[in-house]
Amino acid sequence: MPHYILSIDQGTTSTRAIVFDGSGHRVASAQAELKQHFPADGWVEHDAMDIWWATETVCRDALRKGGLHARDIAAIGITNQRETTVLWDRANGMPVHRAIVWQDRRTGERCAELKAQGYEPLIQARTGLLLDPYFSATKLAWLLDHVPNARARAERGELAFGTIDSWLLWKLTHGQVHATDATNASRTLLFNIRTQCWDEELLHLFNIPAAVLPVVKDSSADFGLCAPDFLGAPIPICGMAGDQQAALIGQACFAPGMVKSTYGTGCFMMTNTGTTLVQSDNRLLTTVAYRLNGQTTYAVEGSIFVAGATIQWLRDGLKLIENASDTQAIAEATGDARGVYMVPAFTGLGAPYWDPRARGAIFGLTRDTGIGEIVTAGLQSVCFQTRDLMEAMTRDGASKVTTLRIDGGMVVNNWVAQSLADIIGVPVDRPVVTETTALGAAFLAGLQVGIFASLDAISALWSCDRRFEPSMNEDKRSSLYVGWLDAVRRVASEPIS
Repeated sequence: MPHYILSIDQGTTSTRAIVFDGSGHRVASAQAELKQHFPADGWVEHDAMDIWWATETVCRDALRKGGLHARDIAAIGITNQRETTVLWDRANGMPVHRAIVWQDRRTGERCAELKAQGYEPLIQARTGLLLDPYFSATKLAWLLDHVPNARARAERGELAFGTIDSWLLWKLTHGQVHATDATNASRTLLFNIRTQCWDEELLHLFNIPAAVLPVVKDSSADFGLCAPDFLGAPIPICGMAGDQQAALIGQACFAPGMVKSTYGTGCFMMTNTGTTLVQSDNRLLTTVAYRLNGQTTYAVEGSIFVAGATIQWLRDGLKLIENASDTQAIAEATGDARGVYMVPAFTGLGAPYWDPRARGAIFGLTRDTGIGEIVTAGLQSVCFQTRDLMEAMTRDGASKVTTLRIDGGMVVNNWVAQSLADIIGVPVDRPVVTETTALGAAFLAGLQVGIFASLDAISALWSCDRRFEPSMNEDKRSSLYVGWLDAVRRVASEPIS
């Protein structure tokens, strides 16, 4: 039996394919950057066909680099940027509009209207989510209302909706399978996480025809076969999860109370709550962590919209750095932001503030401020936002976090990892394999085909590369955080309690 797994990791800024072996080690990988489209203030779009073409390319490149063929691959796993919304023609497989990205804020007014009408408690009780443009439902409604003839065609069953996982599955199977998994479904505002079904009342509220929806499966399941012309032979697609849930799995956070935080384009902290559905009183999200063999495991999540995207902006927008990797040396040389705070609310503030009208700012500039201070403040903003999430989880009654497992592109930066430990006052563990999102999708696929016998077997494969212990004294930690909270209050569109 072949024992390699191909993991497709489709993210906000790039598409990657990684081949893992049966021990969870990376064998080969390929990556392609994804063009971002910003047609209006607060609008963010991707070309779904660009995503598909990049997926084809990186998968073939990864196999070539590993000297592998399709017959060597036991299964394919898919993980994806969540909430990003695609609507396509079932007949020809072509999108009817660019994908609306999770960061997009164009439906802010519609969300505000529904909130003013008192619908948020109902929505939170059914979905675990808040009424925000972040999620898929209002994006999908916008497409149905603004693409010519889309609503009528959707009601006739001619169009299909999906998050990126569903879109890739459709293309991989030549339109034979229209499905998603429970983790991605749980991010749409349309899925009842208690009953594990699409919710008819919510479909009516958002005016979404059921005919466009995918079938919802477990995260480890038979999702069909990829077409033989994709890689040269049919391969079963057996694992699927949204990127943050996949990272939780890749970090082997299977016991209730275990916490991971992923630092990619955004930052996402997730705590496993087991079979207990915990509804936050501090504007965190309740979500499906994974669903295996029909059994749902839940999580509480804090979502930050801008983390690594801050560094991308410093590089591409301000052109203060040439490469993201330069930031570690700059921060080490600078040592301290010297009273400069950056609040990267480029697309509003996420958890625990949920303020779509907030906009970014830099405070504390003086004549002595230079590139070093601004870059350092950008890196520190990620650490401060992480503390925001931890404080909210503590107010919700969560046990004190004793260790935080971190992953994502930003955590290869040792300065960031150490600063994170200092700001939150908790040891931070970085795993040997930091591509935990892709690894989680591989674990799910491997579970389905028997490469991994159980979650316990997966846990045994996790290993720590380095632990970062807090070294900052409490007075300085508190003083820095008070300054951050003041900066956040100054960008907020309404008072923060």
